[in-house]
Amino acid sequence: MSTATATDSAAPAAVRPARPPYKVTGRRVLRSEWAKLWSLRSTWITLGLGLLFLIAFGLISAAHYKSSYDGGHLRPDDANSTALGISLFGTNFAQLALGVLGVLVTAGEYSTGMIRSTLAAVPRRLPVLWSKAAVFGAVALGVSLVGVFVAFPIVSGIVSGTPAALSFSHAGVVRSLLGAGLYLGLVGVIGTALGALLRSVAGGISVLVASLMLVPGLISLLPTSWQDDISPYLPSSAGEAMFSLTHDATTLSPGAGLLVFLGWTALALAGAAYRLVRTDA
Repeated sequence: MSTATATDSAAPAAVRPARPPYKVTGRRVLRSEWAKLWSLRSTWITLGLGLLFLIAFGLISAAHYKSSYDGGHLRPDDANSTALGISLFGTNFAQLALGVLGVLVTAGEYSTGMIRSTLAAVPRRLPVLWSKAAVFGAVALGVSLVGVFVAFPIVSGIVSGTPAALSFSHAGVVRSLLGAGLYLGLVGVIGTALGALLRSVAGGISVLVASLMLVPGLISLLPTSWQDDISPYLPSSAGEAMFSLTHDATTLSPGAGLLVFLGWTALALAGAAYRLVRTDA
């Protein structure tokens, strides 16, 4: 008698390929910060305002200068104006828009609590700060360069035939326009550093406005000899030296202004990095 033995041979389960371990790299952190930046509505609005300030205020200033010149009632303060200075009139307003957005990029995450998720994904912490500063600094630089290089030729056309007329071929014009764009880009980086240092939107904006606009006014109350020693090294004065067409004994050269402003930027980033590493989110 033959006995048939039935053997259930179960097919081996399909072996799924092992998923490679997740690694935090600088490139991935940069991509993450880039995605977060453009996912915010405030980014589009504030960058648009910064670009609008750069172009619109320059054109308004140029139209006012042209009208005053044609009418024969040019003010003494405008007698030495140039197309470059007129086209960069909106820089003071654009720096606030870009600086405030820089504060929001970092301090906004602390106010919403999202920073905990960010630091959980990037435990080393410092790459988060460097990536935020690099991404927003590059964006602010790009927007600023577009603004100044669009505003200048239009302003030059408006004031042509006046003493303020200049063109791209004039010595120092391109350098000044690049300097203005770089200055605004660095203002954005300082804003991100202040947001990370103070972890408060209101606090970061207050310190930013005070540093760029209020402190220079307070310095003007000091004795003249003190003003001459201190004023050129303030962030606003050093930044202005980066894009001024002419300089005198009381102002820094473009190169010196850039170095001083880079020093202020590095100081803000160093303070933010120290607090990020030393204290909890």
